[in-house]
Amino acid sequence: MDKISDVIISDCDKSRYIKPLRLTYQQNGIKKIWDAMTVHDSVVILIYNVTRHVLVFVKQFRPAVYLCSSKVSEVDGQQVINHEDNPASLGLTYELCAGIVDKDTSLEQIAQAEVLEECGYKVPLDRLERMCSCRAGVGTAGALQTMYFAEVTDAMRVSKGGGIEEEGEMIDVVDISVSEAMDFVMDDNVNKPVGMMFAVLWFFQNKNKHYSSKI
Repeated sequence: MDKISDVIISDCDKSRYIKPLRLTYQQNGIKKIWDAMTVHDSVVILIYNVTRHVLVFVKQFRPAVYLCSSKVSEVDGQQVINHEDNPASLGLTYELCAGIVDKDTSLEQIAQAEVLEECGYKVPLDRLERMCSCRAGVGTAGALQTMYFAEVTDAMRVSKGGGIEEEGEMIDVVDISVSEAMDFVMDDNVNKPVGMMFAVLWFFQNKNKHYSSKI
């Protein structure tokens, strides 16, 4: 996961996942232009392992984060990132288990599949609790993200997870104890999306007192 090389930046002419668009419109009689892109909606899942009292996250390399954290150079007219000066760790992020909505199934079924693929837990559909929905990337995409909470046990883990290798996924499963979770998500040295921070705050607001009383 942390061995990155031969990084070249080029224009994106066609993609399965994003589509750049330009909107022209009038707002209060003023003509405006806005560049945006269409992307898939998504689901994210905050997983709590009640056996070991840990929150379960995933760690993976995110090229977009790496790009925004690295120094871009130009060599022979080509934009590149020197991996020796810009280590792969710049693009490693900690996140909630997640997946895009690209199948003709319910959101709960997509979330269930992602928990199994990425983290190795087989979660019944009725154990997925909907937290809320929100808009992600409101300045560029505005896709809908639906958040779930899942309580799991060690007995529910049927594989090591790690994502689908055939699709090129390289995912590490990371357990963070509840006692360390707040410090972890508030650490500026940890790359993470804002949704992960919200989910942990939601957990402490809505769940932690209940579980703490059982420890």
